[in-house]
Amino acid sequence: MTAQTGDIVELHYVLTLADGSKVDSSRDRGAPFSFTVGGGRVIAGFDIAVTGSSVGQVKTVDIQPADGYGEWDPSLVVELPIAPSQSDVAVGDVVFINNTQRAEVLEIVGGMAKVDANHELAGEVLTFEIEILSITRG
Repeated sequence: MTAQTGDIVELHYVLTLADGSKVDSSRDRGAPFSFTVGGGRVIAGFDIAVTGSSVGQVKTVDIQPADGYGEWDPSLVVELPIAPSQSDVAVGDVVFINNTQRAEVLEIVGGMAKVDANHELAGEVLTFEIEILSITRG
């Protein structure tokens, strides 16, 4: 049996970047990851990588930004005023714009914060090592 849209897949993965740095690993957490193939819970490239895989299969795939977290977009770097109640905000902090959009503080100058609202993995080629543990027909 191979994984198809609608199936529930349980797997282990290790995510690294082009420089070899490890970003995430289900193995390190000691718990497999499961999701419904095609259910929209994972990036498109991960769905594509798992589709057609079988139990016991181990594969390594490179996911380009278009199928990952997108290209880095310079229009998502913006300057915002810092309210008096936010005077403790520092460079490197993660803040939320309109309470929903994550952004990292890049610079603070004269009561203004320059923030980057791109996903932290935007523009990165993602290398996943994936081991399929089980497939449950959806």
